[in-house]
Amino acid sequence: MNRWVRTGIGFLAASQTSVGIWALLLPVNFFSLEVVGMGMAYNEHLMRDYGAMTLASAVVLGVATVHMGRILTVVALAMYLTWAVPHFIVHLTMLDHIAPSTGVVLITALGVAVILSAGLLVCVVSSGSGMRGPGR
Repeated sequence: MNRWVRTGIGFLAASQTSVGIWALLLPVNFFSLEVVGMGMAYNEHLMRDYGAMTLASAVVLGVATVHMGRILTVVALAMYLTWAVPHFIVHLTMLDHIAPSTGVVLITALGVAVILSAGLLVCVVSSGSGMRGPGR
């Protein structure tokens, strides 16, 4: 199970890294995505802040991927879910700004991220075995 948890958290870390770098370094390009701008006015400050905060979450997830300590892993997944669940709900309420087919893809991707991180969290919390490091 340790390998599945590591792979899942690593995927989340890589995703957050990619999105964070994109939003931080190319904020106009990132905002121009239909699922990001959604008809709203562009704000460079908010896009760069979003990128930086997303990178910060990638650091926590990345360290958890490498060290796999039980407490760190639980905190990393709880941190991600604290962002992912509201993010999913916000986009669910704003689907009228995008094409229906794009909405299906978006909600599916965001839903999978929530389910993946919640599933990983359940695995870690329910099975202390196989987790190395302090707080095991």
